[in-house]
Amino acid sequence: MTTSIVICDDSSMARKQMARSLPDNWDVDITFAHDGFEGLRAINNTRAEIMFLDLNMPEMDGYEVLRAIREMDLPTMVIVVSGDIQPEAYQRVVKLGALDFIKKPVASGQIEELLKKYGIPIARKAEATQIDIEVDIIDGCQEVANVAMGRAADLLARLLNVFVILPVPNVSMLEASELRMALSQISDSNDSISALCQGFVGPGIAGEALLIFNETSFTDIAELMHYKGDINEAMQMELLMDISNILIGACLKGVADQLDVTFSQSHPVILGRHVKMKDVFQQESKQWQKTLAIEIPYKIENRKINCDLLLLFTEDSIKALSDRISYIVK
Repeated sequence: MTTSIVICDDSSMARKQMARSLPDNWDVDITFAHDGFEGLRAINNTRAEIMFLDLNMPEMDGYEVLRAIREMDLPTMVIVVSGDIQPEAYQRVVKLGALDFIKKPVASGQIEELLKKYGIPIARKAEATQIDIEVDIIDGCQEVANVAMGRAADLLARLLNVFVILPVPNVSMLEASELRMALSQISDSNDSISALCQGFVGPGIAGEALLIFNETSFTDIAELMHYKGDINEAMQMELLMDISNILIGACLKGVADQLDVTFSQSHPVILGRHVKMKDVFQQESKQWQKTLAIEIPYKIENRKINCDLLLLFTEDSIKALSDRISYIVK
């Protein structure tokens, strides 16, 4: 008997990986959805028995989909498959009715084990289901960044006992002028920001991580990191370094693990504290002619702590990135 399933994820790379991780020759009718709205329509149109659901999506995220399924009393079993692996994320989706939670990328055989755990029958057919999904470098980098940012957020959440609100990473190819414009959009020109950068290099891949703090309370950071005493200039520098080591280090490791490379990292350099964004332009954008930029905004729930992590890859790195992403999804 054919099982109707929905794979709901905004990333074509993630949809392809998810489809290929299904049990061999499982007799399924797969409907792909790009966001939560499409996912709900697919459930209603196909009477789907199982949905594999991402959390971080535009328009309507996974949490909203779970709430809608519960409110509409739909009989679909939902398995969350997400790069956001914070303990609180797991607890929230289970409370909203998810059957289980799997972290990205899905390991071989993991779905079959999970289905057997819950007594879900796996009817086989003679031929394997053909999966034909094209993945370009932008989508591939977005999904790699999605998984990496989830690992960084998980580390930060566990260390500080907080919940980190995660977005959909923004990936784009930028000329120098476009990079300046992208940086200007991160912060209002009248606001002051604090920023630091850290270079990284691996086989065929190199770039720079730029971490920008906007509308951030050093008092909140100090409290969460259990610092005592006055928050003077030296303390602020130490707090910036500590946060950067967590976010940049964990995110780059997440990227490196997925691409099967190792990055060497330079010592982080503080570009300025309470400065105007234009001052960062002068130090950063002048060295870039063309870059593949990944922007990840992080926000800690119920705290005045907001920062944007930009991973800027050199133009020479683009072919190596594309080759490694193609190898992952081939």
